[in-house]
Amino acid sequence: MINPITFLRQIPSRTSVRIGARGSRTMHLLCPGVPSPRWCTNHPLSPQKLGPSSRWTNQSIAGWRWLSSKNPSDSIATSPVNSATFEAVCSDTLESLCDYFEEMVEATTALNQADVTYSDGVLTVNFGQPHGTYVINRQSPNRQIWLSSPTSGPKRYDFVPNKPAVNSGSGYWLYRHDGVTLHELLQAEVSQIAGRQLNFLALPHGRRVMDHEDT
Repeated sequence: MINPITFLRQIPSRTSVRIGARGSRTMHLLCPGVPSPRWCTNHPLSPQKLGPSSRWTNQSIAGWRWLSSKNPSDSIATSPVNSATFEAVCSDTLESLCDYFEEMVEATTALNQADVTYSDGVLTVNFGQPHGTYVINRQSPNRQIWLSSPTSGPKRYDFVPNKPAVNSGSGYWLYRHDGVTLHELLQAEVSQIAGRQLNFLALPHGRRVMDHEDT
């Protein structure tokens, strides 16, 4: 009996094989002609397209590393930084954001009813109506920071280290789907709420460092 396997998306054209004890599980394999870029990789690094002529045994299936059909944002991130570096930069990021939000609220008369709280890796900034609430939180298993914005919705940020010092703690938080950093988004959206230009980019891990710059 093999270990549990990530299931590929079930699409109309597929081949099914039974795996596990007494054929208790079904694996759906993509057939040729399906307009999908799904691949699986057999070690060492030879990509092969799935086909109905292949012979699938427990041993051969166990040797395949399946690429999930889930949204990449839902998967466990493959972060280039180690756990200790992630925890350090995440805490530094969230604490500095909390301090900055508190200072901004105190300095902005129109937002004197806003509430800023930070506990257990979750930063909540409630601006009240009509602006809504921002929630920024640590996701250690994924090594990400997740944002819930009342303006642009949910986003998941990966820490991108400045080369070549991968685990130095120098880097920024990037949403890979649109190429915008966490601090860039907050600067654009929260400046609108505050009615004045803010400077989130000056905060720790708020500024991109280009490859040609001194890191």
